[in-house]
Amino acid sequence: MSAKTQKLAKNAAKPSASPNGGLSYPYPKNPKPGEVREIADGIFWLRMPLPFGLDHINLWALEEEESWSVVDTGTNTPEIRAIWDSFWKNRGKGKPVRRVVVTHLHPDHVGLAGWMCRKWDADLWMSRTDYLMCRTLVGDTGRTAPQEALRFYQAAGFVDKHILAYMKAFGGFGRFVSEMPNAYNRLQDGDRIPLGRRDWEVVVGRGHAPEHICLYAAEEDLFITGDQVLPRITSNISVFPTEPNANPLSEWLASCRHLKERVPDSVLALPAHNEPFRGLHRRLDDLLENHETALARLQEMCREPKRAIDVFPALFRRKVDGSVTIMAVGESIAHLNYLRASGVMDVTSDADGVFWYQSSDGTKNGGKA
Repeated sequence: MSAKTQKLAKNAAKPSASPNGGLSYPYPKNPKPGEVREIADGIFWLRMPLPFGLDHINLWALEEEESWSVVDTGTNTPEIRAIWDSFWKNRGKGKPVRRVVVTHLHPDHVGLAGWMCRKWDADLWMSRTDYLMCRTLVGDTGRTAPQEALRFYQAAGFVDKHILAYMKAFGGFGRFVSEMPNAYNRLQDGDRIPLGRRDWEVVVGRGHAPEHICLYAAEEDLFITGDQVLPRITSNISVFPTEPNANPLSEWLASCRHLKERVPDSVLALPAHNEPFRGLHRRLDDLLENHETALARLQEMCREPKRAIDVFPALFRRKVDGSVTIMAVGESIAHLNYLRASGVMDVTSDADGVFWYQSSDGTKNGGKA
């Protein structure tokens, strides 16, 4: 650890304990939009506003000798572009951006990647799956919702008002994403990439996104987690109409176990939402336990046949309505598909094409949750 990083760590506020125990937060006071905080030598934390229910994202600017690298970019909005421009003017020291690393395809992470790459003639670095899927989803802008998607949500139990809301929202992904670069550099698990004043190892997680990039700097115990590990909220794990029988929850749970093996508990975790924290392994254990508990509740609820839209109480603590219904259905189907793959959940279709899920004894596939 560099002398400057040691000094910054000593100057951080006394870690505050987490209400769920086991986690600590060295920087309990968050920077305001437009403020910048250097949390390690040459690593700057920018908190940007978001036009969603989740109203912020943490972005990272890494200073190098002659340039900058950026990890995640924020959504494509005038407000965030102005904050970035202010950062380069006031803190950028006249140095260009050379690398833009995007952890995964969601608009709050990739939204300004194209804008930033064109502005600075910078290179984009992403996983292949997320780059290509992002291009595909942006291509849906202006299209009408396909019949396959409407059947998917009808099967989940959507009534007319839900279907109309989905049709209205379809194609909105590209609204917050600037035009993507036509070329990129592929990141894969185990790769090493120089960013700022450190070499970072790529650690891939799955489930929330197809091929989510996390970055681990072993020498200084720093771990940029993106959305793969968040300290206070859980990442959405969803099934979408493009792959209705996918099992992303299985990938998510396997990734939580994988991260415990690959990354030590001593790291300072730098997440995309909430605050930097310590206690990575405890948080991973909490995530595993939370999903396993939810699966048990879901299996019990489905002793009698249920639609995907009926099982929200088994998975969510608050009432689900409005714009979050689509996301909640995707997460419900992810859990139901996991139980189906485990051999303890059956599904049948009625005359209207609605899917009904019912717990079984697991004898068909010999599996268990």
